[in-house]
Amino acid sequence: MSLFNSMTTAISGMNAQSRALGHISDNVANSQTVGFKRTDTNFEDLLTQSSSRIHTPGAVSATPEATVSLQGSLEMVDNPLSIALSGNGLLSVAQPAGRNPDGSVAFENQQLFTRAGDFRKDSSGYLVNGSGYALQGWSADANGVVNQGPLSPIHVDETPIAAQPTTKAALTANLPKTPASTDPIKTQFQIYNPAGDLKTVQLSWAAGGAPNTWTATAGDGTTNLSSQTLTFDPVTGAAAPGSALTFTGDFGQGSQTVTLDLSDVTQHAGTVYEQSKITVDGETSGAFRAVAIRDSGDVVVSYDNGASRTIAKVPVVTFSNPDALQRMDGQAFGLSSEAGPMQVQSAGTKGAGTLSAGAVEHSNVDIAAEFTKLIVAQRAYTANTRIVTTTDQMLEETINMRR
Repeated sequence: MSLFNSMTTAISGMNAQSRALGHISDNVANSQTVGFKRTDTNFEDLLTQSSSRIHTPGAVSATPEATVSLQGSLEMVDNPLSIALSGNGLLSVAQPAGRNPDGSVAFENQQLFTRAGDFRKDSSGYLVNGSGYALQGWSADANGVVNQGPLSPIHVDETPIAAQPTTKAALTANLPKTPASTDPIKTQFQIYNPAGDLKTVQLSWAAGGAPNTWTATAGDGTTNLSSQTLTFDPVTGAAAPGSALTFTGDFGQGSQTVTLDLSDVTQHAGTVYEQSKITVDGETSGAFRAVAIRDSGDVVVSYDNGASRTIAKVPVVTFSNPDALQRMDGQAFGLSSEAGPMQVQSAGTKGAGTLSAGAVEHSNVDIAAEFTKLIVAQRAYTANTRIVTTTDQMLEETINMRR
C-alpha cells in the first residue's frame, strides 16, 4: 500500500537527515582541531519500483563524503617543529605502543597518515603531534646523507658531539708577480686539534729561484713542519691542479696531519699578497641546543658550537584517491584499497605538496557553511515528520471508513 510506503520513505528521510546532522555536529565540534578534515553528506535515492506508468516510494540513504584532499588554511606558529602541507599528500606517522624490554618506545606496525603537523619533541626524543602520533621520515647517516629507504619514527638524540680535529684546509689567495720585497711573505691560520682547541699554523711564502715559482712552508711557530714549491702558469697565473701542502705536527694533543689545498692560489700582477679566505674542517665539541624542521623537510639538530646536523628528512606520502583513506582517531588516516598505492617522495616533487616550517594547517570546516547545512537538515527532518503525521492521519481516516 502506497500509504505505508510513504511512511517508510519519510522515516528513511528522517534517518538520513539524522546522519547528516551527526556529520555537521562532528564538523562543528572539530572546527578548531588542527589538521581536521570535515565530513560532508552524500544523499542517494533508493528505488523500489519506477516506470512510465507507476512509481512506488523508495527510500534515501545518507553516506559520509570525505574531504581529505581539501586544503585547510595555514597559520604561522612559534614552534620550529610544526609543519604544514600545502597541496597534495599527507605526513607519515606511527602510533606508540608502550615500551620494549630495553625501555625504548615500541610502535604499532599499522601505517598511518595525517595532516596534523603540530609536532613537538616528547620526553623520549620523538616528534609527536597533539594526538600523540610520532612523525616518520627517512633517516640520515652521521654525515647528513639521507637514505630514502623505509620510513621510521624520527628520534632526536641530544648527545653532545665530540670534537673533530682538522684534517683538511683550503686557501684562496693571490701572490704578487713582482713582490715589493724579497723577504718571505708571512701569514697564519687556525686549525682544531683533537681536543677541539684552536691552534695557530704559521704559513710563509718565499719566491723561488725560477720564474713563476713560490715555496710554501708551514710551521707551528717554533719548527718548520713541511714545504712545497708551486709553479704558476705564466699566462693564466693559476697553480697546477691538485697543488697542496701536507704537514704533520703536535698541536697539543699528539701528532696531527693536515693537508692544505693550494689549487686556488694564483699569481697575478702586483706587489702585495692578497688572501681572500681560508677554510678548515674540524670543530670543537658541542652540546645539544635545538632541533627544527625546514621547508625542505630536513630535520636539523644544532649545537652550541655553531655546528648543525641533518638527522632525518620528512617526505610527503601521496595517494591517487586520498578521500578514500580510512578515517582514524586523532586526525589520522589508514590505508584502504580504494585509496590506491602510496607514493613516498620529497616535498614539492612528482605532484607532492610543499612543506611550510613553523606553521600548522587548520581544519577545513567553514562554520557559516555548516550552520547553513544545519538549517537545511533541520527543515528537511521536520518536513519528513510532517509526511509521517499526515500519512498517519490518512491511515486513520481509512480505518474509520468501516464505522
